[in-house]
Amino acid sequence: MDQSVQSKRGQVVRGGEPYRSEQGAVYAPGISAETVASAALFLGIVTLPPGQRTKAHVHERHESAFYLLSGDEVELWSGERLEHRDVARPGDYLFIPANVPHVAVNRGATPAVFVGVRDEPTAQESLLMRPELDARVP
Repeated sequence: MDQSVQSKRGQVVRGGEPYRSEQGAVYAPGISAETVASAALFLGIVTLPPGQRTKAHVHERHESAFYLLSGDEVELWSGERLEHRDVARPGDYLFIPANVPHVAVNRGATPAVFVGVRDEPTAQESLLMRPELDARVP
């Protein structure tokens, strides 16, 4: 469909093909630049498998928000030295401001499934890996 026509109507979007992000979670995009030519928004399902964690990273230019749909508790480590630890349970929301280092850890036995949204529409977001911080999260 012509992009100019497509942008002048709402639409139903089939979920995009899941991919493993550089930071380690599995993203299944719904709304993104790649799926509907979104100019400012990403919305999708994000899964952190049991017993896994993300690598330390920063999203330099965008905010991210997540709603934990299911799973056990998930630890969110954040701050310049990953010194802050919060625990999310199903029904909780997580907010990560732009340029804040963070790591998510799923120590549970089931996948942690989130609805994720960010104000950056592409699969390859404004991501900066911070490997020097990885050892700070036990």
